[in-house]
Order: sequence, then structure tokens, then C-alpha cells
Amino acid sequence: MADFSQTWTWFDGAWHEGNPGLIGPRSHAFWQGSTVFDGARAFEGVAPDLDLHCERVNRSALALDLAPTMQPGAIAELAREGIAKFAPGSELYIRPMYWAEDSAPWSAVASDPESTRFCLSVYEASMPKGGGSAVTFSPFRRASLETMPTNAKASCLYPNSARALKDAKARGFDNALLCDMLGNVAELATANIFMAKDGVVYTPVPNGCFLNGITRQRVMGLLRKAGRTVVENVLDPRAFLEADEIFQVGNYGKVQPITRIEQRELQPGPFYRSARELYWEFAHA
Repeated sequence: MADFSQTWTWFDGAWHEGNPGLIGPRSHAFWQGSTVFDGARAFEGVAPDLDLHCERVNRSALALDLAPTMQPGAIAELAREGIAKFAPGSELYIRPMYWAEDSAPWSAVASDPESTRFCLSVYEASMPKGGGSAVTFSPFRRASLETMPTNAKASCLYPNSARALKDAKARGFDNALLCDMLGNVAELATANIFMAKDGVVYTPVPNGCFLNGITRQRVMGLLRKAGRTVVENVLDPRAFLEADEIFQVGNYGKVQPITRIEQRELQPGPFYRSARELYWEFAHA
């Protein structure tokens, strides 16, 4: 059972310690999945791009026909209050969430935007230490906007990631590379993906089947500002199998190396090291 002892959650105007029960069996979010969230990080006394994560959770809510009830600046201020409840320098995950409490009056399946609720959970979560991970191509695919709300960080998308991860773990890997419906690489189950070949950094072009991650955009900008060539492109699995180096980028672990793809061993390369150093410099600036 998960340990929720180091968790603070804000809802209905007050902070609550631990993991309070917020929804019931009749709540629309419970049985129809009308939930969105975002994730920011606090570590080493900094919370990089907190404002952008607070803005995105409101965009996600609108994409799922929820009505955001908090301004991004107010969410960020609450997050800072939550961070202050922990020891300085704690490694924390910051998760604002919206969900629908009631169904629409004209359909039990549709949500009622007027019933939207908000909470913010801040809890201890250790940062990965950059030891590297092994990845495999998943038999599962990323959905398109025509089939799922891929323009939102919606909870209903994550069971697909979970089954990809479980399949990868069962085969001896740490994470799964998912392709889009056309068979081109989209992202990992839990992060965006980058590769380097012949001195150029490549990453899949956002095509609507995965979020153009905040940390992804930040790393691309930092690398380009430092004079590296970064190309967003359509990339098939063969490109990654033949890459000089691969690394993953996401909010939870920031910048982490891939040290094996299928049965091919890799070493953390210069572009990974540059991306990680540049990101840490930015975070502490």
C-alpha cells in the first residue's frame, strides 16, 4: 500500500495532510473518467516552469469540457504554500487536478462543466538519479485526437501507458516506446524521447497523439540556444535502433539517459550530458 504520510492536499479552501477522500461512487470522475491533472517538480530549492504547468492544467480542463475554477497564478501561489510545508530542498511532485462531480443534465455520460472541482496535491517523490534505463518498442499505440483527448493531460489516457509499461517490465525493460497509428515513434510511456545521430539531435514532431511537453520544449530551446542542432521530424523505429545516443525528457525525471534499446547497449552521450547540464543551470538560474 502506498505511503501517503508525506502528502499535503489543498481543496475547498484548506490544506489537508495525507490522502483525503474527495469523490464518491456517483461522482462523474469516478465512473466516467472526467479528470485532468498536471505535474510540476520542486527539488534543490527550485520549481522550474511551475507557471507553465499551472497554465497547462487549465488548458487540459477546457479540452475535457471542464470549467477551470482557479487562475494559473493562484495555483502557483498555492503550490508554493505546499512546498513550504516540507523541509528545504525536498524532492516533491506538485499535482493540480480538476474533475467533474456531476453528469450533464441531458446525459449521464457527459460531464457538467459547472460541477468542476479542483485540488492541489504536493508530495515527496524522489528524483531519478540518472542511472539509465532500458526501453523496448511496445505493441500498443498512441491514440489520435479523433479517438481520445490527446490535447489534454487527461487521466483517461494513462491506462494505455500502464499496459505498455507492464508489458515492457514483463520482458525485462524499464520503459516502453510507443508509436503512433502510422507506426512512427511518438514517445515513451512516461516521457518524451530524444535521439542523436551524426551530431544532430532529433525528436518526434508533435502530431496530435502526444503532448508537446513543457520540459521537452524547454530542453529543445536550451540546446538550440547553446548552438546544438535540434530537429523535430517523423522518426520510425529504425532511426532509434541506429541512434548514436538516446535520452528521455519529462517532468518527473527531467533529463535521463537511455542505456539500452531492445538488445543494443548504449552509453550516456554528449548531447544527453549537455541537455542535463543546461537544464540544471536553467532551473537554478
